[in-house]
Amino acid sequence: MSRSSIVSFAHLGNAVWRADSLVGAAGATVASGHVALDAQLPGGGWPVGASCEILQAHNAHNEWRLLLPVLKRAQGLMAGAGLVVLVGAPHVPFGPGLAAQGLYTRRLVQVLASTPGERLWATEQSLRCVAVQAVLVWLPQTQTEPLRRLQMAAHANSKLLFVMRSTQARAQSSPAALRLLLASQPQSDALLLHILKRRGRPLEQPLMLPARAARLPVMLASVRSQKGCFSSDPAIVQVCASAGLQGRPDAVGCIASAA
Repeated sequence: MSRSSIVSFAHLGNAVWRADSLVGAAGATVASGHVALDAQLPGGGWPVGASCEILQAHNAHNEWRLLLPVLKRAQGLMAGAGLVVLVGAPHVPFGPGLAAQGLYTRRLVQVLASTPGERLWATEQSLRCVAVQAVLVWLPQTQTEPLRRLQMAAHANSKLLFVMRSTQARAQSSPAALRLLLASQPQSDALLLHILKRRGRPLEQPLMLPARAARLPVMLASVRSQKGCFSSDPAIVQVCASAGLQGRPDAVGCIASAA
């Protein structure tokens, strides 16, 4: 190696990534609301303009506990807008419960989409909508190429994108910038979080996020005694993806008009 090459590398200094260190985020980030998790995420939060995959068991629904803090922040990033879009959610969220935790349900849009094709299409359209700040999509089974398209759409439009997949997808490759394996601890009610992929060194030990707030189990117990854990709420706007695919107003127009 020539002397000039050595001098050039010396000038790079901290710009050179060292394999044993956590790199910074490639773009903007939003704090997750979990101190322990932010400490392990590049840039100290969820990446904006990149897809984040959350893997969990088929019957598990811990995504709300993990994502609620960032969704509340997302709604506050755009005055009068900041829509959060749910594509293919397995249940209709219980609006009063979410509102009690600080989420503005009138800025929550649920897109009804049953097939993978409808969900992929609705997600891309939602990411292009100016009023939307974050998109959550449930894709238990899908291929790598559609996920790459979603990653590109999130990047092009600077959106928060969270893709919910099953634990079986762990063995598959993914273009996501961040992949997490999420589970709950039955005895302690804490969340156990494995960081499977991030920009930087691997995290060998899982993170333990604190149990939910004391008031939440009481509220959920009251809800179950009345209508069950999930029920419809008129404040949550619903859009049917199949309507757009059949040539009627697309998801962007429906979401914008609903807002």
